[in-house]
Amino acid sequence: MLRAFIRTARMVRHTPRLAVGLPPDDEVLLDVPDERLAPALVAAGRGDHGPAAKLLAMTREAAEWENRDRYTTRLAAFARSRPEWFDDWLRASPHDPDLLLVKAELAVVRGWESPARAELLREVSPLITAAAEADPRDPVPWRIALDHARGTHAPHTVFEQLWAHAVRRSSYHYGCHASALQYLSAAWYGSHSECFDFAERAAADALPGSLIQVLPARAAFAYLTSPTGKVPRERLDAAADLAICLSRDYATGDPWPAEVRNLLTYVLVRLERWDDALEQLRLVGPYATSFPWDRLSDDPLGQFLELRDGVRLEVASMTPLRPPRGRGRSDDH
Repeated sequence: MLRAFIRTARMVRHTPRLAVGLPPDDEVLLDVPDERLAPALVAAGRGDHGPAAKLLAMTREAAEWENRDRYTTRLAAFARSRPEWFDDWLRASPHDPDLLLVKAELAVVRGWESPARAELLREVSPLITAAAEADPRDPVPWRIALDHARGTHAPHTVFEQLWAHAVRRSSYHYGCHASALQYLSAAWYGSHSECFDFAERAAADALPGSLIQVLPARAAFAYLTSPTGKVPRERLDAAADLAICLSRDYATGDPWPAEVRNLLTYVLVRLERWDDALEQLRLVGPYATSFPWDRLSDDPLGQFLELRDGVRLEVASMTPLRPPRGRGRSDDH
Protein backbone atom coordinates (compact mmCIF):
# COMPACT_ATOMS: atom_id res chain seq x y z
CA MET A 1 0.00 0.00 0.00
CA LEU A 2 2.85 2.39 0.81
CA ARG A 3 4.52 1.67 -2.53
CA ALA A 4 1.23 2.27 -4.36
CA PHE A 5 0.71 5.54 -2.47
CA ILE A 6 4.23 6.79 -3.30
CA ARG A 7 3.81 5.82 -6.95
CA THR A 8 0.52 7.71 -7.16
CA ALA A 9 1.99 10.77 -5.46
CA ARG A 10 4.90 10.81 -7.89
CA MET A 11 2.57 10.58 -10.88
CA VAL A 12 0.40 13.43 -9.60
CA ARG A 13 3.41 15.64 -8.96
CA HIS A 14 5.54 14.97 -12.05
CA THR A 15 3.23 13.96 -14.91
CA PRO A 16 2.15 17.52 -15.88
CA ARG A 17 5.69 18.83 -16.32
CA LEU A 18 6.66 15.79 -18.40
CA ALA A 19 4.33 17.07 -21.12
CA VAL A 20 6.95 19.72 -21.94
CA GLY A 21 8.17 19.16 -25.50
CA LEU A 22 5.20 17.00 -26.46
CA PRO A 23 2.68 18.51 -28.90
CA PRO A 24 -0.93 18.59 -27.66
CA ASP A 25 -3.04 15.61 -28.71
CA ASP A 26 -5.01 17.61 -31.27
CA GLU A 27 -1.78 18.65 -33.05
CA VAL A 28 -0.53 15.10 -33.56
CA LEU A 29 -1.24 13.83 -37.07
CA LEU A 30 -1.08 10.38 -38.62
CA ASP A 31 1.03 9.60 -41.71
CA VAL A 32 1.50 13.20 -42.77
CA PRO A 33 2.74 13.44 -46.38
CA ASP A 34 5.78 15.61 -47.04
CA GLU A 35 5.69 18.91 -48.92
CA ARG A 36 6.15 17.20 -52.31
CA LEU A 37 3.70 14.34 -51.88
CA ALA A 38 0.90 16.39 -50.30
CA PRO A 39 0.04 18.41 -53.46
CA ALA A 40 0.07 15.22 -55.56
CA LEU A 41 -2.42 13.58 -53.21
CA VAL A 42 -4.65 16.65 -53.20
CA ALA A 43 -4.64 16.71 -57.00
CA ALA A 44 -5.36 12.98 -57.15
CA GLY A 45 -8.30 13.56 -54.84
CA ARG A 46 -9.64 15.97 -57.46
CA GLY A 47 -9.14 13.35 -60.18
CA ASP A 48 -5.89 14.77 -61.61
CA HIS A 49 -3.09 12.21 -61.91
CA GLY A 50 -0.62 14.69 -63.45
CA PRO A 51 1.19 15.85 -60.27
CA ALA A 52 1.59 12.25 -59.05
CA ALA A 53 3.04 11.22 -62.41
CA LYS A 54 5.43 14.18 -62.42
CA LEU A 55 6.53 13.51 -58.84
CA LEU A 56 7.41 9.88 -59.50
CA ALA A 57 9.12 10.79 -62.78
CA MET A 58 11.26 13.27 -60.85
CA THR A 59 12.33 10.63 -58.33
CA ARG A 60 13.20 8.23 -61.16
CA GLU A 61 15.23 10.76 -63.11
CA ALA A 62 17.10 11.89 -59.99
CA ALA A 63 17.53 8.32 -58.67
CA GLU A 64 15.81 9.28 -55.40
CA TRP A 65 15.03 5.67 -54.64
CA GLU A 66 14.05 6.09 -50.99
CA ASN A 67 11.58 8.86 -51.79
CA ARG A 68 10.35 6.91 -54.80
CA ASP A 69 9.58 3.93 -52.61
CA ARG A 70 7.73 6.01 -50.02
CA TYR A 71 5.72 7.90 -52.62
CA THR A 72 4.82 4.71 -54.50
CA THR A 73 3.51 3.12 -51.32
CA ARG A 74 1.42 6.14 -50.40
CA LEU A 75 0.04 6.64 -53.91
CA ALA A 76 -0.91 2.96 -54.19
CA ALA A 77 -2.67 3.18 -50.82
CA PHE A 78 -4.57 6.23 -52.02
CA ALA A 79 -5.52 4.45 -55.27
CA ARG A 80 -7.09 1.63 -53.25
CA SER A 81 -9.67 3.99 -51.79
CA ARG A 82 -9.88 6.60 -54.57
CA PRO A 83 -9.17 4.77 -57.86
CA GLU A 84 -10.60 7.29 -60.37
CA TRP A 85 -7.40 9.30 -60.86
CA PHE A 86 -5.35 6.12 -61.17
CA ASP A 87 -7.72 4.65 -63.75
CA ASP A 88 -7.39 7.86 -65.80
CA TRP A 89 -3.59 7.60 -65.59
CA LEU A 90 -3.79 3.98 -66.71
CA ARG A 91 -5.86 4.91 -69.76
CA ALA A 92 -3.67 7.88 -70.64
CA SER A 93 -0.21 6.28 -70.25
CA PRO A 94 -0.43 2.49 -69.90
CA HIS A 95 3.33 2.03 -70.46
CA ASP A 96 4.55 4.82 -68.17
CA PRO A 97 7.27 3.27 -65.93
CA ASP A 98 5.97 5.22 -62.95
CA LEU A 99 2.42 4.04 -63.53
CA LEU A 100 3.67 0.44 -63.87
CA LEU A 101 5.42 0.74 -60.50
CA VAL A 102 2.30 1.96 -58.68
CA LYS A 103 0.24 -0.66 -60.52
CA ALA A 104 2.52 -3.46 -59.28
CA GLU A 105 2.48 -2.16 -55.70
CA LEU A 106 -1.29 -1.81 -55.76
CA ALA A 107 -1.77 -5.35 -57.10
CA VAL A 108 0.51 -6.84 -54.42
CA VAL A 109 -1.24 -4.94 -51.63
CA ARG A 110 -4.63 -6.14 -52.86
CA GLY A 111 -3.29 -9.68 -53.12
CA TRP A 112 -2.13 -9.59 -49.51
CA GLU A 113 -5.65 -8.71 -48.39
CA SER A 114 -7.25 -11.71 -50.12
CA PRO A 115 -7.99 -15.01 -48.32
CA ALA A 116 -6.51 -16.67 -51.44
CA ARG A 117 -3.35 -14.63 -50.98
CA ALA A 118 -0.71 -16.96 -52.44
CA GLU A 119 -2.75 -17.85 -55.52
CA LEU A 120 -3.75 -14.26 -56.27
CA LEU A 121 -0.22 -12.95 -55.73
CA ARG A 122 1.19 -15.47 -58.20
CA GLU A 123 -1.11 -14.00 -60.83
CA VAL A 124 0.39 -10.52 -60.43
CA SER A 125 4.00 -11.60 -61.05
CA PRO A 126 3.94 -10.21 -64.63
CA LEU A 127 3.11 -6.75 -63.27
CA ILE A 128 6.23 -6.77 -61.08
CA THR A 129 8.32 -7.95 -64.03
CA ALA A 130 6.93 -5.13 -66.17
CA ALA A 131 7.77 -2.54 -63.52
CA ALA A 132 11.31 -3.89 -63.16
CA GLU A 133 11.90 -3.92 -66.92
CA ALA A 134 10.55 -0.38 -67.32
CA ASP A 135 13.64 1.01 -65.57
CA PRO A 136 16.41 -1.53 -64.88
CA ARG A 137 18.10 0.90 -62.45
CA ASP A 138 15.16 1.08 -60.06
CA PRO A 139 15.39 -1.01 -56.84
CA VAL A 140 11.77 -0.35 -55.86
CA PRO A 141 10.28 -3.14 -58.05
CA TRP A 142 12.62 -5.52 -56.28
CA ARG A 143 11.33 -4.39 -52.89
CA ILE A 144 7.85 -5.17 -54.22
CA ALA A 145 9.18 -8.52 -55.48
CA LEU A 146 10.54 -9.32 -51.99
CA ASP A 147 7.13 -8.57 -50.46
CA HIS A 148 5.57 -10.72 -53.17
CA ALA A 149 7.97 -13.59 -52.41
CA ARG A 150 6.93 -13.59 -48.77
CA GLY A 151 3.27 -13.85 -49.72
CA THR A 152 3.76 -16.64 -52.26
CA HIS A 153 5.82 -18.87 -49.94
CA ALA A 154 8.87 -18.50 -52.18
CA PRO A 155 11.82 -20.68 -51.04
CA HIS A 156 15.12 -19.25 -49.83
CA THR A 157 16.73 -19.80 -53.24
CA VAL A 158 14.20 -17.46 -54.87
CA PHE A 159 14.55 -14.96 -52.04
CA GLU A 160 18.34 -14.91 -52.49
CA GLN A 161 18.00 -14.28 -56.23
CA LEU A 162 15.64 -11.38 -55.63
CA TRP A 163 17.87 -9.97 -52.92
CA ALA A 164 20.86 -10.09 -55.27
CA HIS A 165 18.90 -8.11 -57.88
CA ALA A 166 17.88 -5.56 -55.24
CA VAL A 167 21.36 -4.86 -53.85
CA ARG A 168 22.84 -4.76 -57.37
CA ARG A 169 20.66 -1.73 -58.01
CA SER A 170 21.04 -0.05 -54.63
CA SER A 171 23.28 -1.46 -51.89
CA TYR A 172 21.72 0.70 -49.19
CA HIS A 173 18.05 0.84 -50.06
CA TYR A 174 16.15 0.83 -46.77
CA GLY A 175 12.88 -0.51 -48.20
CA CYS A 176 14.54 -3.57 -49.72
CA HIS A 177 16.39 -4.26 -46.47
CA ALA A 178 13.22 -3.95 -44.40
CA SER A 179 11.34 -6.30 -46.72
CA ALA A 180 14.18 -8.85 -46.68
CA LEU A 181 14.27 -8.67 -42.89
CA GLN A 182 10.58 -9.61 -42.72
CA TYR A 183 11.15 -12.63 -44.96
CA LEU A 184 13.97 -13.79 -42.66
CA SER A 185 11.97 -13.28 -39.47
CA ALA A 186 10.71 -16.14 -37.33
CA ALA A 187 7.13 -15.16 -38.16
CA TRP A 188 7.80 -16.04 -41.82
CA TYR A 189 10.60 -18.14 -43.31
CA GLY A 190 13.58 -17.59 -41.06
CA SER A 191 14.41 -17.38 -37.38
CA HIS A 192 15.21 -14.74 -34.81
CA SER A 193 18.89 -15.61 -35.22
CA GLU A 194 18.80 -15.16 -39.02
CA CYS A 195 16.84 -11.95 -38.64
CA PHE A 196 19.23 -10.37 -36.13
CA ASP A 197 22.34 -11.57 -37.99
CA PHE A 198 21.09 -9.99 -41.22
CA ALA A 199 20.08 -6.76 -39.49
CA GLU A 200 23.33 -6.36 -37.56
CA ARG A 201 25.51 -7.01 -40.62
CA ALA A 202 23.55 -4.50 -42.67
CA ALA A 203 23.66 -1.86 -39.92
CA ALA A 204 27.42 -2.30 -39.52
CA ASP A 205 27.90 -1.67 -43.27
CA ALA A 206 25.42 1.22 -43.50
CA LEU A 207 26.38 4.75 -44.42
CA PRO A 208 26.32 7.44 -41.70
CA GLY A 209 22.79 8.63 -41.06
CA SER A 210 21.25 5.74 -43.01
CA LEU A 211 17.95 4.38 -41.75
CA ILE A 212 19.42 0.90 -42.27
CA GLN A 213 20.99 1.36 -38.83
CA VAL A 214 17.48 0.84 -37.43
CA LEU A 215 17.27 -2.69 -38.85
CA PRO A 216 18.38 -4.35 -35.58
CA ALA A 217 15.52 -2.48 -33.85
CA ARG A 218 13.18 -3.87 -36.52
CA ALA A 219 14.55 -7.32 -35.71
CA ALA A 220 13.81 -6.60 -32.04
CA PHE A 221 10.28 -5.56 -32.99
CA ALA A 222 9.84 -8.83 -34.91
CA TYR A 223 10.95 -10.76 -31.82
CA LEU A 224 8.85 -8.76 -29.36
CA THR A 225 5.71 -9.26 -31.46
CA SER A 226 6.41 -12.97 -32.02
CA PRO A 227 8.40 -14.02 -28.94
CA THR A 228 9.13 -17.65 -29.77
CA GLY A 229 12.58 -18.83 -28.79
CA LYS A 230 14.93 -16.62 -26.83
CA VAL A 231 16.91 -13.51 -27.77
CA PRO A 232 19.30 -12.23 -25.07
CA ARG A 233 18.27 -8.96 -23.47
CA GLU A 234 21.71 -7.55 -24.29
CA ARG A 235 21.05 -7.98 -28.01
CA LEU A 236 17.72 -6.20 -27.76
CA ASP A 237 19.23 -3.29 -25.81
CA ALA A 238 22.11 -2.99 -28.29
CA ALA A 239 19.60 -2.78 -31.15
CA ALA A 240 17.69 -0.03 -29.34
CA ASP A 241 20.89 1.87 -28.48
CA LEU A 242 22.00 1.90 -32.12
CA ALA A 243 18.61 3.23 -33.23
CA ILE A 244 18.71 5.91 -30.50
CA CYS A 245 22.07 7.12 -31.83
CA LEU A 246 20.65 7.36 -35.34
CA SER A 247 17.52 9.18 -34.13
CA ARG A 248 19.65 11.83 -32.44
CA ASP A 249 21.29 12.61 -35.81
CA TYR A 250 17.96 14.03 -37.03
CA ALA A 251 16.19 17.18 -35.88
CA THR A 252 13.22 17.08 -33.53
CA GLY A 253 9.98 16.79 -35.49
CA ASP A 254 11.73 15.77 -38.72
CA PRO A 255 9.15 13.78 -40.73
CA TRP A 256 11.78 11.71 -42.58
CA PRO A 257 12.70 9.42 -39.63
CA ALA A 258 9.20 9.54 -38.10
CA GLU A 259 8.36 5.90 -38.78
CA VAL A 260 11.63 4.56 -37.36
CA ARG A 261 11.19 6.75 -34.28
CA ASN A 262 7.67 5.38 -33.79
CA LEU A 263 9.04 1.86 -34.16
CA LEU A 264 11.88 2.56 -31.74
CA THR A 265 9.41 3.95 -29.20
CA TYR A 266 7.48 0.68 -29.31
CA VAL A 267 10.66 -1.34 -28.74
CA LEU A 268 11.75 0.88 -25.83
CA VAL A 269 8.34 0.58 -24.19
CA ARG A 270 8.43 -3.20 -24.45
CA LEU A 271 11.91 -3.12 -22.88
CA GLU A 272 10.54 -0.81 -20.14
CA ARG A 273 13.13 1.85 -20.94
CA TRP A 274 10.71 4.62 -20.08
CA ASP A 275 13.06 7.64 -20.08
CA ASP A 276 14.43 6.67 -23.49
CA ALA A 277 10.90 6.16 -24.81
CA LEU A 278 9.88 9.63 -23.61
CA GLU A 279 12.91 11.12 -25.37
CA GLN A 280 11.82 9.49 -28.64
CA LEU A 281 8.27 10.75 -28.22
CA ARG A 282 9.64 14.29 -27.94
CA LEU A 283 11.77 13.75 -31.04
CA VAL A 284 8.78 12.34 -32.96
CA GLY A 285 6.94 15.62 -32.42
CA PRO A 286 3.56 15.68 -34.20
CA TYR A 287 4.35 12.83 -36.63
CA ALA A 288 2.65 9.62 -35.58
CA THR A 289 2.79 6.80 -38.14
CA SER A 290 0.45 3.88 -38.71
CA PHE A 291 3.31 1.40 -38.35
CA PRO A 292 3.79 -0.04 -35.75
CA TRP A 293 0.62 1.04 -33.95
CA ASP A 294 -1.71 -0.54 -36.51
CA ARG A 295 -0.29 -3.88 -35.41
CA LEU A 296 -1.86 -3.25 -32.00
CA SER A 297 -5.09 -1.40 -32.73
CA ASP A 298 -7.55 -0.45 -35.45
CA ASP A 299 -7.01 3.13 -34.26
CA PRO A 300 -3.23 3.68 -34.60
CA LEU A 301 -3.38 7.39 -33.74
CA GLY A 302 -5.42 6.69 -30.61
CA GLN A 303 -2.99 3.92 -29.69
CA PHE A 304 -0.04 6.30 -30.10
CA LEU A 305 -1.63 8.99 -27.92
CA GLU A 306 -2.63 6.46 -25.26
CA LEU A 307 0.88 5.05 -25.15
CA ARG A 308 2.36 8.55 -24.94
CA ASP A 309 0.30 9.23 -21.83
CA GLY A 310 1.32 5.87 -20.39
CA VAL A 311 5.02 6.58 -20.87
CA ARG A 312 4.70 9.91 -19.06
CA LEU A 313 2.98 8.17 -16.14
CA GLU A 314 5.73 5.54 -15.95
CA VAL A 315 8.50 8.15 -15.95
CA ALA A 316 6.65 10.20 -13.34
CA SER A 317 6.16 7.17 -11.09
CA MET A 318 9.94 6.56 -11.02
CA THR A 319 10.89 10.18 -10.33
CA PRO A 320 11.61 10.89 -6.63
CA LEU A 321 9.23 13.24 -4.86
CA ARG A 322 12.20 15.28 -3.62
CA PRO A 323 15.49 15.92 -5.50
CA PRO A 324 18.55 14.14 -4.07
CA ARG A 325 20.62 16.02 -1.47
CA GLY A 326 22.91 18.58 -3.01
CA ARG A 327 20.64 19.01 -6.04
CA GLY A 328 18.06 21.33 -4.56
CA ARG A 329 16.54 24.22 -6.41
CA SER A 330 18.49 27.44 -6.60
CA ASP A 331 15.85 29.25 -4.52
CA ASP A 332 16.71 26.91 -1.62
CA HIS A 333 19.98 28.79 -1.08
